Amino acid sequence: MSGSTGLFITFEGGEGAGKSTQIRRLAEVLRARGLTVLTTREPGGSPGAEAVRHVILSGAAETFGVRMEALLFAAARSDHVEQVIRPALERGAVVLCDRFMDSSRVYQGVTGNLEPDFIAALERVAINGVVPDCTVILDLPAKDGLERARRRATQAETKQDPDRFEKEELDTHEKRREAFLDIAAREPLRCRVVDAAAGEDAVAAEILAIVEPLLPIVAHGAARGRETAS
Repeated sequence: MSGSTGLFITFEGGEGAGKSTQIRRLAEVLRARGLTVLTTREPGGSPGAEAVRHVILSGAAETFGVRMEALLFAAARSDHVEQVIRPALERGAVVLCDRFMDSSRVYQGVTGNLEPDFIAALERVAINGVVPDCTVILDLPAKDGLERARRRATQAETKQDPDRFEKEELDTHEKRREAFLDIAAREPLRCRVVDAAAGEDAVAAEILAIVEPLLPIVAHGAARGRETAS
């Protein structure tokens, strides 16, 4: 992100692609190297945004239509950016976020059939200049991802019903997969696609190889801060 010493990495992909697992693993590695790491998620990540998350994922906003849903996502994202992400980046932290602006482009834009100009305008307001330095797109056939998500729900200590998005048709999920790949093709400098069908260890190793070249940006910023303080 321009003007900060931190590093902002977002993780995108369909349901069950393994974003949460890979964020946790990457965070553990980076913290072991002495970096300050913040893990967060969308929708949510800040108190105000978490309240909106419940409304969206419960399906309570569904009756108001996809346009209202997009507005709620944008409001939650704005709060998340200003209350959590921007301050962490300004402190020099590595921020790892489970979903961000690309999910709105895909879920409300492509499969929600909202106008690209409308989605772009909401995005500009919501992110307010905070653009990911790198976006890791975990790619997995929709059928496999949904099976993973359902298996995860049944194995959870507390039974979890499918959320607002997991309940949708397979064709819709496959369209989202293609939309994420299309974003990666159009923005290759920011986006990197990782085959999420590989084993968990292999996926983690590939993500670390993507992120490692970006880490000196953070290290140099931290060094400058120490020099100024002394």
